Amino acid sequence: MFRGAAVSRVEELESQIKVLSSQELRELRTWLAEYDGELWDRQFEADVAAGRLDAVADHALKDLLSHRSTEL
Repeated sequence: MFRGAAVSRVEELESQIKVLSSQELRELRTWLAEYDGELWDRQFEADVAAGRLDAVADHALKDLLSHRSTEL
């Protein structure tokens, strides 16, 4: 039941997006990229604060100290 409601909202948005002008579509792309970036940043910060990335950082540091990495 919930899935059906979510799909109809997405379908409604899709139909509205299809009739946007080129300028409106550019504005939507810009807004969506910024919004998505903000969400990603918040999730990343929450993961760091919760220690969910500690193992990844430890592994990277071990590789660096063991000379198993390359400079970018």
